[in-house]
Amino acid sequence: MISSKEAAEWGSATMVFASGAMAGHYASLGMTPVQWAGAAAAVLGSVTVAVVVRIWPAKARAASPSRRD
Repeated sequence: MISSKEAAEWGSATMVFASGAMAGHYASLGMTPVQWAGAAAAVLGSVTVAVVVRIWPAKARAASPSRRD
């Protein structure tokens, strides 16, 4: 079974690959400086998401108090 953390890691890796591939493809066709800036922002944004998914600390779960009667 795939956990949500694994799904987020694979999804973010796929996003990095897809944004890089699309930027490279359109760069080979020729882009204006504004398009270059947009492609760079997309790639850097997807890399940022991938890094955050991997290093963001997990939420600490509060321990339920044990009842002693």
